Amino acid sequence: MATSSGAGRAALAYLESRKNLAGSACGLAGLALTLAGVAGAYWPLVVAGLYGAGALIAPPERATPPPFGPREELGVLREDFARLRAYLAEEELPAEAGGVLEELLELYGALLEPGWVAEVLAADPEAVHAVARAVRQDVPESVDAYHRTRWWDRLAPGGASPEGHLERQLGLLREEARRVTADLHEVEARRQQTHTAYLEERGGSA
Repeated sequence: MATSSGAGRAALAYLESRKNLAGSACGLAGLALTLAGVAGAYWPLVVAGLYGAGALIAPPERATPPPFGPREELGVLREDFARLRAYLAEEELPAEAGGVLEELLELYGALLEPGWVAEVLAADPEAVHAVARAVRQDVPESVDAYHRTRWWDRLAPGGASPEGHLERQLGLLREEARRVTADLHEVEARRQQTHTAYLEERGGSA
């Protein structure tokens, strides 16, 4: 019964497919040629050939891509951010770099906090990409590279300061996060200005 049911679904799917519809249209054209006296005695071959040609040229069926919404993406990003914070809580960093990092994490946390701010963030794919890249790659890479370089620096001192590089990297990420925040703020400011202009225009035309 399961095999019969599966075969029935497959047959029904083919009947509704683009290949069958295109082949049927071409087959009908073959019947029209037959009625017009063009196909002659070979009309079955003409109809079958046209059906096959139509089925071959029809575009293949494609599955509909699953809808990945921005809220789902931010949900995954929040989980990654929580793991990043847990990782950083176990790391010892110099005081100055630690202060910059804390400010940076506060910015990310404010942007990812569920609510209307996150909805504004979700509406800007570039901003989401920037935050995701920083959380998943840039921040952990900066901290890990600092600890690795610091270990080697103990064996061969005198090179560039690992602390200086870490602070510079985190400072650049903080500047990027501030730019993202400023851009999102600008979006809301333009929205407010647009609404003000609309109300003024509506009031003037009343």
